[in-house]
Amino acid sequence: MVPCQTHVMLKWQEHLNSSWAAEDSQTATRQGAAGLYAKLLHNKEVVGVAQPVMDLIGPRLPDFQYESSAAEEREEYLSSLLHSQRCLAHRVLARTPYALGLHHRLVVLQRIYYALHSKYHDRFRAPAPSQTMTSQDSGAMEPASEPWLPGGGSRVKSGTDVLIEMGVRTGLSLLFALLQQNWRYAREDPGVALCNDVLATASSVLASLPPLSLANENKIPAVGLDCLAQVADFLKKTSVSSGSGGADRAGRRLALELLLGLAVQRGSLRFLLEWVEVALAASSSSITSSTGSQQLQSEGGVGYDLIYQTLLQMRQYSGFRGDSLNSQALKKDADGLCSLSHVALCLFEEICNLASNCLCSCSAGSASPGGVENDAVMVYVWGSNSSHQLAEGTLEKILQPKLAQGFSDAQMIEAGQYCTFSVSADGSVKACGKGSYGRLGLGDSNNQSMPKKLALEPPRNMCKVSSSKGSDGHTLAVTGEGEVFSWGDGDYGKLGHGNSATQKYPKIIQGPLLGKVSLQWRLTRAHCVVGWM
Repeated sequence: MVPCQTHVMLKWQEHLNSSWAAEDSQTATRQGAAGLYAKLLHNKEVVGVAQPVMDLIGPRLPDFQYESSAAEEREEYLSSLLHSQRCLAHRVLARTPYALGLHHRLVVLQRIYYALHSKYHDRFRAPAPSQTMTSQDSGAMEPASEPWLPGGGSRVKSGTDVLIEMGVRTGLSLLFALLQQNWRYAREDPGVALCNDVLATASSVLASLPPLSLANENKIPAVGLDCLAQVADFLKKTSVSSGSGGADRAGRRLALELLLGLAVQRGSLRFLLEWVEVALAASSSSITSSTGSQQLQSEGGVGYDLIYQTLLQMRQYSGFRGDSLNSQALKKDADGLCSLSHVALCLFEEICNLASNCLCSCSAGSASPGGVENDAVMVYVWGSNSSHQLAEGTLEKILQPKLAQGFSDAQMIEAGQYCTFSVSADGSVKACGKGSYGRLGLGDSNNQSMPKKLALEPPRNMCKVSSSKGSDGHTLAVTGEGEVFSWGDGDYGKLGHGNSATQKYPKIIQGPLLGKVSLQWRLTRAHCVVGWM
């Protein structure tokens, strides 16, 4: 049978790009593609990776010790069998000559496209500047830092880059000057007022963008970030301007609304706090420039709908759950506007409430799972996998964090000695890894390659698990009611059951702890410390 080489790792070598860019028609035939693939293997640009063997071994037959979980174990066993059969069929089909030839051709085409891109479409990239030579001595062009380059590198400014940057900078300067000039002329002739329409159009375009479109600054070029900074400075000056040379009341309101929209799209606390500062300054400048009955009318404001949508978006994308606890309710006048001082106070209070909610969420690690609705959880694993404690199907160590599929519904993860436990949202506990001394709580001492649910008698919903880090493993688990279960190696009476026997199933601790509520407990290498009230 033709050997299967579909599991490969690609390592392109930059000094071979020129030769690969010259390759053309050989990929049209099977023999030509096979020859080019052999060239990749010879240059070690393609390295074969061993495939996992656990899928071919098949699942282990369940014990069926408890009738309550027999149907669930049978369903899980059949699903595992179907999964193993699908993996076997995939491997058999991948070994056919057609599949191998197609795989070879795709890898060769990928190598050729990479060489073409590096040679013709990446010409302006420059290597890191030498530390022994300055730019003045070498006469090299000034490198421009671009956050969107991989690894935070830099590239040399080309003539096109300089022209684009010059055009953008001069265009913004011209636009700002025209807007300021138009505001001055509009005081004498309202028919020539165009600047407010420009700001209103910019606000409508910004509102049509998806939320947090400007949050990832790593994908925005340096010239784009510089433009955002210039626009923000202009809007700040416009918002606090007053007198004959500044914007009118509608212009200041539009500038504040556009500045707030930019702050929300950038998704940073710094920009929101800057807007609060500008709003307070604008409110103060407008009040001090007016007297008597015109004071309230001259303070101005921002649209109620915009502020309301801003608060909703902040709660949605900060993970806030529940009703708002703000003591400051939004108030609007007959024109649908909210005063600047009141909006600044509401926004600042919302920021404080969201920060407090985030702090409480991070510190409530012992809360009962299943009590609230949780978002999807992603678990990453790395390190030793000698006993299948990472549930990745192989025994190879994982050198970098890898997204795990076996712990997709986990709300808590506990890494023990060659074993791993997870607590799901429904309060169930799953275990995988080394099973000696019954440390997994599955009723035997066998290793478990994939997470398997523990059978609890009596049934309980767990909220936290702690496993020892010693060679003779034992584990404690606490329920939402404060009851404590233990299992594993029982030397020195560390399981709390009144003996030194090994316990292969989770067993509730009786004796003095019966009826007590555990608050704090900790495991060390050889014993347990439990506190209760």
